[in-house]
Amino acid sequence: MTENTDNKLSPAVERFILHWGDMGEEWGVNRSVSQIHGLLYVSETPLTAEDIAEQLGLARSNVSNSIKELLSWNLIRRIPIKGDRRDHFEAETDIWEIAARIAAGRKQREIDPAVEALRACMADAASDPQISAVASKRLKAMLDFTETVDGWFTQMLKVPRPKLIALMRLGARIVSFLPTGKNS
Repeated sequence: MTENTDNKLSPAVERFILHWGDMGEEWGVNRSVSQIHGLLYVSETPLTAEDIAEQLGLARSNVSNSIKELLSWNLIRRIPIKGDRRDHFEAETDIWEIAARIAAGRKQREIDPAVEALRACMADAASDPQISAVASKRLKAMLDFTETVDGWFTQMLKVPRPKLIALMRLGARIVSFLPTGKNS
């Protein structure tokens, strides 16, 4: 395991877990959820909810709710341990898979409802005699943008990982492969 034999986390692991909790909070994720994910990510063996509560100094109920959240994001999984009836948990450790699952979850929770709401707004606007041309144009622009982001994400899910990594490493240099024209 990544902790010392006295069940105390090493300073480097503790720092990572605390930082992961802070980063999660910046991204709109509960700090405890992020800290638990961080602990499970660096753990060499599956942990029980009791182990997690003890190592992070969290209430058992908080750990239980956080585990449910992490399971719903498909970032951790239950692992059966022979001879132990308690649930044990481990995190996905492939960072690319973690990123893909988080992105898919965010799309499902944020982008999909936004597209649906904007489409409904546009439908309402089409029959609203009081809507201004400016408001209608801006709603359309927002819908177009959101649908473009949604389409781009869906396409990126289909790109094989090695090609996606190469694409990401190209960064802004990818622009040099695009055709030049008046609007470049």
